[in-house]
Amino acid sequence: MTSQPASDGLFESFRRAEMLIARSRPLDALQALSPVLESQPNHASVQLLAGRAYLDSAQLQRAEEAFVRVIDLDPADHYARFALGKALQRQGRLAEAHAQLKMAAAMDPRPEYQEALGELRARMAVNGHGEPGDPD
Repeated sequence: MTSQPASDGLFESFRRAEMLIARSRPLDALQALSPVLESQPNHASVQLLAGRAYLDSAQLQRAEEAFVRVIDLDPADHYARFALGKALQRQGRLAEAHAQLKMAAAMDPRPEYQEALGELRARMAVNGHGEPGDPD
């Protein structure tokens, strides 16, 4: 996001959307973010914020699309991989979620990534799924 005069309104919309996400108002955040998404769809930060709002409002397919777009734009974004893993997990796509959470934890071993990976592995074990690649 640039800070040129023409984009001041977009910057304010982006910041407002961030504030609304922080206040657990994802639908309002998406509304505030709409003009930014329309004018700057290829900015990873815009897609990441949209993905968070979609995830928080249970629009899981849209969240998945936004996080995949972030990863396309910035393959080193560990948070996008973590969030994509959470979106996939909530859709019941555990093997795909495992791959993303495992990669996020390898890229940045934050406790929340490690916890999410451990919880997913436990869920997979309870459901009778081994880790992907494990022999049954």
